[in-house]
Amino acid sequence: MSFKKVILFIHRWLGFITGLVVFIVSITGCIFCFQDEIQDAVHSWRKVVPVERPYLEPSVLKSIALNKYPAATANYMYYLGINRPASVIANVPQKGFTYIYLNPYTGQVLHTEGIKDNFFTVIEDIHLYLLLPDKIGSLVVGISVILFVLIMITGIILWWPKRKSDRKRGFTIKWNGRWRRVNYDLHNVLGFYATSIVIILAITGLGVDFNWMDKGIYKVANLGQTYPNETRIFKSDSLFKSAIKDKPVVDRVFLTAERQSPRAQMFLIGEDNTASGVINITAYRQSLHFGNSDFFVFDKYSGKLMQYLPNSKKSPGMKLNDLNYDIHVGQALGLFGKIIAFLASLICASLPITGFIIWLGKKKKPKAAKAVAHRRLHKQLQHK
Repeated sequence: MSFKKVILFIHRWLGFITGLVVFIVSITGCIFCFQDEIQDAVHSWRKVVPVERPYLEPSVLKSIALNKYPAATANYMYYLGINRPASVIANVPQKGFTYIYLNPYTGQVLHTEGIKDNFFTVIEDIHLYLLLPDKIGSLVVGISVILFVLIMITGIILWWPKRKSDRKRGFTIKWNGRWRRVNYDLHNVLGFYATSIVIILAITGLGVDFNWMDKGIYKVANLGQTYPNETRIFKSDSLFKSAIKDKPVVDRVFLTAERQSPRAQMFLIGEDNTASGVINITAYRQSLHFGNSDFFVFDKYSGKLMQYLPNSKKSPGMKLNDLNYDIHVGQALGLFGKIIAFLASLICASLPITGFIIWLGKKKKPKAAKAVAHRRLHKQLQHK
């Protein structure tokens, strides 16, 4: 068996194995790319009128949310931006995690939503786990994505024109050809153009699914160098007690984070209820974007600042990991990047279909040729 036949065998059978998963993951990726824009257009509660006064304090927003669900607990809060609502994530008995959206200036409850009630959350769950249990689903999707990268590489090897005179023709789709030729070109030409983008989307997607990929990106970007301050685990220092008692600790530390990161548009506050006893605050430079952020760790009981890690002091690996989501959905390059990610995902969804049609056509060709030969022989015998 020749080298090219071996590559074709690998390409074809990996396509059969992963085709359905690749189609589902790609289609859901297309839909999810513009989820913020679609939700902003559909839901009026995602925008608020900004006013010239500070946000309501985290303890106040949390109190309003827990008054609505008295038996719930809430450890995470978002301030999504000056013209966007704040969100308290509450764990409600018999309902599960629920987002409570509030006006950050008035405290008015704008919307409540179970984590599984949002259409795009379901789309994301299908994209990441195929609605299977998380560990099983992530493994199936992750392995399929790895195999799909191999499919794209073997596809390039099979497609690459041998002669220079064939290359120009190989880079374009012959729209005026027969439908089988158009299908063949759609599979090969679009696959070629999408390959580099698909590999980037695959790597960032694997960074979400697999911890080893996340760590691998970190190490490669840092050229193997270690940064202990970025992996250090902090615990409450019970010996340090603050004399300031006029405000809840979470309100005081949030005010510190706002002052330290005055250009931040979005804040995530996480109150750790475990033995570590810390409050983590991430200040994001741009609303609904997760790269370019400053990170704070405070003692939950005293308000002591235990770590301040601004974006400018982060290692290249940590900056790249922070950008993982923004790169994966294309928003790292703005609207243009989202369009590119959308088109690349759409091409990925089409490849299993066009590839299957090519294989089906080749399977039918020998039978059709035999039928033609049989008819010719039959006519010859009749003439005799």
